[in-house]
Amino acid sequence: MHAPGIWGILVVAVVVIMLFGRGKISGMMGEVATGIKAFQKGMKDDDDQPVERVVTTADTAQPEKKDV
Repeated sequence: MHAPGIWGILVVAVVVIMLFGRGKISGMMGEVATGIKAFQKGMKDDDDQPVERVVTTADTAQPEKKDV
């Protein structure tokens, strides 16, 4: 298999533009950008708040005692 040439890429680009139109493609890219920004903001908010965890004896694994 070989990589597509410039003509193959142009044909695919023309077909995509004909199917979706310029307006839909730019709208989808705007929505993707908004989603990425929201994801990054959510990740940043998680880093700002330290997570505290209290370890209790119920959280630790202890072997069961068997009566023999």
